[in-house]
Amino acid sequence: MLVSVLLLISVFLQRVLIVTKEKKAMDFEKQLESLESLVEALETGNLSLEDSLKSFEQGIKVARECQAALKQAEQKVELLTRQGDELLSEPFESAE
Repeated sequence: MLVSVLLLISVFLQRVLIVTKEKKAMDFEKQLESLESLVEALETGNLSLEDSLKSFEQGIKVARECQAALKQAEQKVELLTRQGDELLSEPFESAE
């Protein structure tokens, strides 16, 4: 009995991990679009207080995920631009 319960828990945890990985795989652009939609909905002023709070909470969560994705990308670029122990840093020049 205990073995079957542990097996069920193991399967459940594996599925949770898969869902979590898929959720984190949501690309940055979709997250940004989601954040923009939440901001637009909040700016209309047509939401109830409860819906506004839910949207705000979701917006904070998405904003933090976007910040984490940007930080991770920044770290990856830094690793890719390292030469030995030295970081090659060049200012970004816009095409404008």
